[in-house]
Amino acid sequence: MSFNHSPEITSVNNAAASIPHSRLKIATFNLFNYLEPPFAYYDFERIYSAEQWAKKQKWITDYVNEFQPDVIGFQEVFSPEALAELLREQGYEFFQVVDQPEVIDDFICRSPVVAIASKYPIVDIEAVQADTTLALAMGLKEDFSFSRQVLRATINLPHIGDCDCYVVHFKSKRPMLEHEESKSLSGEKNIIEKLKAQVAGGWGSTIQRGSEAALLLVNMIARREETGLPMILMGDFNNILADGVLDHLVTDTLRFVSKLDSDAYLEKYCLKDSWDLFQGTENNTEHILRKPTHYFGASSSVLDYILLSCEFDANYHSSLFEVSEYNTYDRHLINPIFDRDGESTDHGVVLVTLQLRS
Repeated sequence: MSFNHSPEITSVNNAAASIPHSRLKIATFNLFNYLEPPFAYYDFERIYSAEQWAKKQKWITDYVNEFQPDVIGFQEVFSPEALAELLREQGYEFFQVVDQPEVIDDFICRSPVVAIASKYPIVDIEAVQADTTLALAMGLKEDFSFSRQVLRATINLPHIGDCDCYVVHFKSKRPMLEHEESKSLSGEKNIIEKLKAQVAGGWGSTIQRGSEAALLLVNMIARREETGLPMILMGDFNNILADGVLDHLVTDTLRFVSKLDSDAYLEKYCLKDSWDLFQGTENNTEHILRKPTHYFGASSSVLDYILLSCEFDANYHSSLFEVSEYNTYDRHLINPIFDRDGESTDHGVVLVTLQLRS
């Protein structure tokens, strides 16, 4: 399906494109065990050789040079200093993390962190904290915390000014509980115990992931109420957005409130999936299917997202930008070449282009 573009629309778009910095590119990038040798990730045997590390560094550099994102949210960062140096060489003057990975036995690293890099000034940085009172009201522990610390960076972007950019890596689907096989149990009993641990542990991970998303969104709404700043949420959600676990991140209903008030407040305080915003613009004339960002066995899913506030929604009367392009870089997943992609990542890289509206 295609649309006919009138000369008036074309001239308006060309006028906007002629304005300096009229296009902003935002990417979310799971680096998959980014750790500089001689450190090891998770156990002592997992250490990149010098050749492997050089190949991984080149793969990241090649992507950045080809697509030129202005802001990148990263996940699975074990070596933030090395990443900051690599990106500085590519023109990213601003780089931040709010946490450090855990190091055990002097060289084995666990608990990678998220990071953000920007070509524009990062004017404020903060680790998002869960509201403990609300966590208790939700039936969670008083000391509830995010499985991976959430980063909020306020970045001074062209035309729009300060914008709150959040980078997340929500709890994985790996079950929280695991049964270690016992020689004192029969084979059947060991399998039954593994099944029970998988069921209960998997649900525990789901509760954690959904709770992280809910408490983060509450924090974002409170921050928005206080500052009025535009919001961008990007990262590896470890879940599809629409299956009930995370769909509150794109809440579109408000109960027991008039429709007029509901629409106004949802529009102001809630987020929309950048893919949906792209689908709704005249720039998308083909209505192509959304590409998965992760493959597991024979299945595939979209786990990596960029969500945007109304300032980036073309249907919002006061929006400044609109989503003009949406790209999922997946060549390394569907058609890998070892010499090129051997040390890449197990996720697709999602990038959206925001075009200034005239």
